[in-house]
Amino acid sequence: MTTAAKRKGTRSPSAGRAAVSGRARATLAPTVTPPRLPKAASRPPARAHDPLGCRAHEVLARVGDKWSVYVIHVLGEAGTLRFGELRQRVEGISQRMLTVTLRSLERDGLVSRAMYPEVPPRVEYALTPLALTLRGIVAQLVAWSQAHLPEIDAARARYDRQAPGWAPMGEG
Repeated sequence: MTTAAKRKGTRSPSAGRAAVSGRARATLAPTVTPPRLPKAASRPPARAHDPLGCRAHEVLARVGDKWSVYVIHVLGEAGTLRFGELRQRVEGISQRMLTVTLRSLERDGLVSRAMYPEVPPRVEYALTPLALTLRGIVAQLVAWSQAHLPEIDAARARYDRQAPGWAPMGEG
């Protein structure tokens, strides 16, 4: 630091950047730093992390996905089914997607898999007691969707008329 800078309590321009001559220093525009907001005002209030909420979201994602609800409904209606029978009853599902869905439901304790050592091997799927507690909720969802299909179809038709160029999935 220079002697003058020491007296003023400021640092010399060479501390941390290239030195600028006295004449050039006078022509530089002063730097203005924007005022800082207090940390509490710059962020929304922090919410406490709720591990149960995250886990519930994970379970809802599993139980609420398109194919899981359908598989739970079909197994709830039919009881125990072999893979091929289940695939025939779950319209539109591919063999791979049914396999993935059944594995996920089995991992979550919602579907049991029984394998019989026969030629060819026989594998049967059924709902577990845990899934049976979910069966009523799924049945209500299915009943609701069946009861409101005409309203949903009418709403879709209205929307499709208003949105030019819109084609429902599978069409166009």
